[in-house]
Amino acid sequence: MGKINILTGAAGFIGSVLGKELTTQGLDNILAVDDFSKTEKAGNWESAKYIDLHDRDHLIQWLGKNAADVGFVFHIGARTDTAEFDKNVFDKLNVNYSKDLWRICAQNQIPFIYASSAATYGGGEFGYSDDHALIPKFKPLNPYGESKQEFDCWVLEQKEQPPFWAGLKFFNVFGPNEYHKERMASVVFHAFNQISRTGAMKLFRSHRSDFADGMQMRDFIYVKDIASIVSFLAEHRPQSGIYNAGTGKARAFLHLAEAVFAAMDKKADISFIDTPEDIRDKYQYFTEADMSKLRNAGYTKEFFTLEAGIEDYVRNYLITGRTL
Repeated sequence: MGKINILTGAAGFIGSVLGKELTTQGLDNILAVDDFSKTEKAGNWESAKYIDLHDRDHLIQWLGKNAADVGFVFHIGARTDTAEFDKNVFDKLNVNYSKDLWRICAQNQIPFIYASSAATYGGGEFGYSDDHALIPKFKPLNPYGESKQEFDCWVLEQKEQPPFWAGLKFFNVFGPNEYHKERMASVVFHAFNQISRTGAMKLFRSHRSDFADGMQMRDFIYVKDIASIVSFLAEHRPQSGIYNAGTGKARAFLHLAEAVFAAMDKKADISFIDTPEDIRDKYQYFTEADMSKLRNAGYTKEFFTLEAGIEDYVRNYLITGRTL
């Protein structure tokens, strides 16, 4: 039996998809770490080939005794609720927990990949480049983004580092295994359910004269592409650093909605409602990842187009009720 590979967030959306990808690629001996008391996520791990399930609250202590047996740490687990405003929650789960894992990996020379977020870019005043020189300038718009920004900046200041590390700024991820995320699930997930229930889709109206209704744009990336990026970095270990994880191509919410209707074989029926006032002043109208760093690191695989990702997700998972 080889060394143990740690996967935090294994019961969650991205973590569970990554776990399946890693085992498919031959990386076995995965110890799945999460809060497994949340039975609504059970479908995300029940069929996975993990050597064991481990409660997240006990991982740091376990690593203190077993770090010599660990080959890699994939730290995908985090509190991701952008509507949560209790900074203490984020300090505990997103900042301090991540620092503890980093220190253990640095001290024991364990490779380390962790989840950052495009929420760190805030309103995009400095663009969407993952250039390390720009990162300290970013001003996130909510406590979740601030927690990810705080850890990114802390990482860049550390002299003691794992032998290889990568932080991934996930952009707008959608795909199977997100059914438990409720309000924080992707727009694709909510669009499918709204169309199934009402036959129509409501999008936020634009409150800026330079964007037509429905033409607010995001860099939407299919979760299978995220898993592929992480797998590539773990295998090839290019230069350590913080990397964007998007497609590099912004797409409009209107086009997303039209693609969901098409995947459901339904005629598009789209209308617009006002953006809620409590999020209106912090609403992003455009995000697009600069993917040159990852491409220069050797990642050549083509990303799913928005339409292809939605078709796969809707027809093979949402309609059938399957998890990945």
